[in-house]
Amino acid sequence: MTLPLARYRFTFRMAAPLRLPDYAGSLLRGQFGAALRRVSCMTGEKTCDACPLRTTCPYPAIFEAPAPATHAMQHFSHVPNPYVIEPPPFGTRFIDAGGTLQFAIVLVGRAVAQLPLISFALQRAVEGGLGKERATGSLDSIEWQAGDDESSFVSVWQAGEAAIAPHEALLGRTAPATATSSIRLRLHTPLRLQQQGHPVRPQALTPRKLVADLLRRITLLAEFHADRPGLVTDAPALVRHAETLDHQPALRWQDWSRYSSRQQQEMTLGGAMGEWTLHGDVAPLLPWLRLGQWLHVGKNATMGMGHYALHH
Repeated sequence: MTLPLARYRFTFRMAAPLRLPDYAGSLLRGQFGAALRRVSCMTGEKTCDACPLRTTCPYPAIFEAPAPATHAMQHFSHVPNPYVIEPPPFGTRFIDAGGTLQFAIVLVGRAVAQLPLISFALQRAVEGGLGKERATGSLDSIEWQAGDDESSFVSVWQAGEAAIAPHEALLGRTAPATATSSIRLRLHTPLRLQQQGHPVRPQALTPRKLVADLLRRITLLAEFHADRPGLVTDAPALVRHAETLDHQPALRWQDWSRYSSRQQQEMTLGGAMGEWTLHGDVAPLLPWLRLGQWLHVGKNATMGMGHYALHH
């Protein structure tokens, strides 16, 4: 089984000092969205809802994915967007003039084919200035992750080149399950799973909740953005299997604040950080947990939350 899925690492050379919040995912997502709308919109409508080109415009398809009017699973108020911004490491606060701003973006399904437009939008965003000081920079390179580890990044574009080099962005992420009695998740960014609109605190997290939320995210992304309905054919059985696992959480709660331009106020978000070990027969879940390393899991995944790496 393969899924159109790719991770790209962007490196920008800053022309001016850049101050970042503790967690830059919200800032980068907001600047990306605004720039993507500017370079995509042909009508100048204030919102996409009444735009006659809504169904063909790449902006809503990437950044404001419309929910279906009806669906066999349930009624959706929204569906996940087909990208994930992976910001600099948590706590990166300052980049000197002449230094590099580096972050990644994961693209899913049809969004993979929009890489030239997405990279152009990101260039425009940084050239227009980031942060309160509107620090500007220019794009140095784009790298594509060709394998499962960070050493597999290869260059597909460098400053001065006319076009992004051809590459195969259709990878089999659900590798065959292998026998193992435990797996450890190391959380790189806060994991915020929710139950009835409220965050699940570290002491209340369970393998069942993790697997259920992850499989739901994979299912929706595959159906709405990759034309792969029913990708996870045995989701209920996998969720029940997750209930048989023991687990050993070594997690803490990490809060961070961001400014919401929509609500015109500071907002505090948080999630679990640390390590989480699952014990038992994890083999049936491994293909999907591996895929989750790319897709993230939980609330605000598009701004990079819920990013983890697996360790045996």
